[in-house]
Amino acid sequence: MPELPEVETVRRGLQPVMEGARFVRVEQRRPDLRFPFPQNFNKRLEGQTVEGLGRRAKYLLADLSSGEVLLMHLGMSGSFRVLHGSDERGPGKFHHARGKLSAHDHVVFHLSNGAIVTFNDPRRFGFMKLVRREELNQHPMMAALGPEPLGNAFDGAMLAQACAGKKTSLKAALSDQKVVAGLGNIYVCEALHRAHLSPKRIASTIATRTGKPLARADALADAIKAVLNDAIRAGGSSLRDHRRTDGELGDFQHNFRVYDRAGTKCVTPKCNGTIRRIVQGTRSTFFCPVCQK
Repeated sequence: MPELPEVETVRRGLQPVMEGARFVRVEQRRPDLRFPFPQNFNKRLEGQTVEGLGRRAKYLLADLSSGEVLLMHLGMSGSFRVLHGSDERGPGKFHHARGKLSAHDHVVFHLSNGAIVTFNDPRRFGFMKLVRREELNQHPMMAALGPEPLGNAFDGAMLAQACAGKKTSLKAALSDQKVVAGLGNIYVCEALHRAHLSPKRIASTIATRTGKPLARADALADAIKAVLNDAIRAGGSSLRDHRRTDGELGDFQHNFRVYDRAGTKCVTPKCNGTIRRIVQGTRSTFFCPVCQK
């Protein structure tokens, strides 16, 4: 499933063509994806202008002139692609062979600037919802989300407070969307390695008993920000389904330090450890038992 960097990469690809554009025509090609589409979905979008395209955790949020927000989730295999104008040959890198993809093209947005934005989802775990802007923060999918790890307020103190008193592993805590929004298995493993913290460490040990941050909390918060920013610059990680809006794969999988590298030498300078794989909560965890304590 795409994590924060993949979703942010998609947002940045869609922003130039969607922001300020009006939905001229919306094709809804099936009644549901993971959930049924909202009632009168296409009619509620047609004629509306996208006033802003944001992201919260792993959700894309299009602010509409109607006062509603189009909430979109990529699911496990969802992707957007962009064509400009009516020329099906497309403008260079924005051209993608449509024959193999069209069976899974479930929503097509025709925009006033001539762009055509298509949502493709073979597994149909993605979804789209329409929510009133004033109700968004109370929506069940938004209300329990933790802080944005790339937000200005996110730091070691905030992370320590969220982990204070938690008896779960640090890996489990960071994977909890109530603790940090948008993190998943890949980037939790990578951040913990950068911070030299074991995924098996008890989460509360990054804070004092009163919830004040220890040095390891600051190091972890910095590592989370660094790995997410590095991944976004690389276009995300493409292990199976993730593609950018230009159809290209992300590149960050070539820069993994631990994820899916079991049996290889640790890349930490002067560390002689070998990357191990264990299972935590049914998910694979990759780490170095020598330099991660």
